[in-house]
Amino acid sequence: MKIFTIILSIIALGLIIFNATKVNLDHPFEGESIIAIITIVASLCAVILLQILRISKRIEQLSKRNN
Repeated sequence: MKIFTIILSIIALGLIIFNATKVNLDHPFEGESIIAIITIVASLCAVILLQILRISKRIEQLSKRNN
């Protein structure tokens, strides 16, 4: 599970970097720029969810050790 979350996090970070290059800073809410911004936000959400999953699995392992 740890490798899976790491791979997905790397893919999401790659999408963030790729779409950051697609944003037109002069008109960020027009055309392809809005799609790039939406994809950046979605990728950030995915990274946050994956980190929450990783932390919850770590807590689960620690609670099993203590019992």
